[in-house]
Amino acid sequence: MDTKTLELKAAQMRLATWKMIFKAGTGHTGSDLSCTDILVALYYSVLKQTPATFADPTRDRYIQSKGHAVEILYNVLADRGYFSKKELATYSQFNSPYIGHPTNHINGIEQNTGSLGHGLGLSAGIALAAKLDQSDYHVYTLMGDGEQAEGSVWEAAMFASNYHLDNLTAIIDHNGLQISGPTTKVMNSESLAAKYEAFGFDVIEINGNDISELVKTLKIPNVAGKPRLILADTIKGYGISFAENKPEWHHKVPTDEQYQQGVQELQTIIGGLKNE
Repeated sequence: MDTKTLELKAAQMRLATWKMIFKAGTGHTGSDLSCTDILVALYYSVLKQTPATFADPTRDRYIQSKGHAVEILYNVLADRGYFSKKELATYSQFNSPYIGHPTNHINGIEQNTGSLGHGLGLSAGIALAAKLDQSDYHVYTLMGDGEQAEGSVWEAAMFASNYHLDNLTAIIDHNGLQISGPTTKVMNSESLAAKYEAFGFDVIEINGNDISELVKTLKIPNVAGKPRLILADTIKGYGISFAENKPEWHHKVPTDEQYQQGVQELQTIIGGLKNE
C-alpha cells in the first residue's frame, strides 16, 4: 500500500475502534488511538505474516505487550481477515473470546498479554529461539511508555543485548501519558533513548503518528548484533480532537454527544483522504 492508502486505513481503523468501544461501553480509547498508525504500518506493510501463514513456523511474530490497547488490535486483525468482523460485535460480552486484553484463543494473536512488562521478555525469548533454530523470522513487540517502570522490561533488555538479538524490534508508544497522569510524574523513566542505548540497543526516534516514517523505519535492517528500539513519539487519543493529550481518555467511553462528534471528525478525515 502507498502512504495515502495506509493513512486512509488508519483513519478507518480508528473509526471502527471508536464505534466498537462506544457500543461495548468499555475500552482503552486514548491508548488505542495513539498506536493505530504503528499497527497499520506493521500489518499492512511490514510484518511477514498473513492469516494463511499464521501457523507457519517461519512467520514474523508480533507481541502486543501494551495489551490494554486490544480494541485496535482486534479491528486490524479482523480487517486483515484473521477472523470475521462480525465476531467483534460480541466484544466484552459474556462468553465472548474478544475480551479486554489479548488472548491466544483468537486467531492472529501469539501470546496472552496485558500484565505490563512481559512483552519484551516474551519477544526476546522467541527471538533467541529463532537464532537457535537458524530461522530468519523477525520479532516485533509494542510497549507503552508507562510500562517502562516495570523492572522486567530492563531484565529483558539486558537479555536481548547479551544474546545479540538483531532479529528483535521493540517499539515504544511514547505518548507521555498513562492512566494516572504524565509518565514523567508517575514514574519518570526518561531519557528512554539514552537508557536503551546504554543497554546495547540501536535506538531510532521517530514520529509514531506518521505512517510513511513508520514504514520506512520498520523496514531498515537491524544493525548486526543489536536489538532495535523504535521510540515512536505519539499523541494519546490521536485523531479525536477533544481526546488528544488527555490522560482521562486512557480508559474512557464517550458520551452520546462525544461519540457523534468523534464519528464526524474521523469521517471528515476519511473523506479528505479519499478526495486527495
